[in-house]
Amino acid sequence: MKCNIGCFERNLRIILGAVLVTLAATKTLDAWAWIGLLPLTTGLIRFCPAYTLFNRNGCCKSKDGSSDCK
Repeated sequence: MKCNIGCFERNLRIILGAVLVTLAATKTLDAWAWIGLLPLTTGLIRFCPAYTLFNRNGCCKSKDGSSDCK
């Protein structure tokens, strides 16, 4: 799997997903908050299957041609 999520988006997905999962686990929000597992997982693995469907790549390329995915 080649990464297709950039650093900023990765951090945003991890934070948002963790907040939603925490709120769901503490029953502050209803069961729909477990949807936070999706952004959390895609942020951790740096790959979003939906991006491949839309031919989108959020990884930035540096001047030397390498991506920011490490």
